[in-house]
Amino acid sequence: MQLYNSIGPNPQVVRMFLAEKGLTLPMVQIDLLAGENRRAPYNTDINKAGQTPALELDNGAILSEITVICEYLEDLHPNPVLIGATPEERAETRMWVRRIDLNIVEPALNGFRAAEGRPLFESRIKLVGATGAAELKEIAKDRTRWLGDLMGDNTYVCGDRFSLADIYLFVFIEFAASVGQPLAAEHPWVDRLIERVKARPSAKA
Repeated sequence: MQLYNSIGPNPQVVRMFLAEKGLTLPMVQIDLLAGENRRAPYNTDINKAGQTPALELDNGAILSEITVICEYLEDLHPNPVLIGATPEERAETRMWVRRIDLNIVEPALNGFRAAEGRPLFESRIKLVGATGAAELKEIAKDRTRWLGDLMGDNTYVCGDRFSLADIYLFVFIEFAASVGQPLAAEHPWVDRLIERVKARPSAKA
């Protein structure tokens, strides 16, 4: 297998997941800033959607989408458990990843793309206007506070169990902070979780 890697939070989720598993894969660097992901051979032979990361399997098949890649890796290497050891644990992790994605990640990233990231993205994808960008960022703040309120005394998103949900939240909250959206500051539980995950060796992946 080999991983098509690049800058940005999406590949970082997979790299961190790999690091937590103690796995090392060959990596092919794709230059997003130069638009390498938007032209052949990457968007013809690897990922027609032009997104990174992508995982090339030993049989030549290509997987994309970070949660799909992580679930495939967990199926191959179930220990340490990062999605779930039982159907109930797996469902719980997927539930929180989905909630984090829809409620925090999507509005935060789309707010960034339509504002600070507009020079890079306006020729590549459809964007909302400046007012919409500001509103999306406010939604991300509100939903970060919502998530924190739901966590109670949890150590991690799934209680005492470190999981893909924590990796997902950590990576995207850190990315948001790097582009002017300090979402962790919106709720003390989220801030503590980010600091806790930041201390893990995999956070540097």
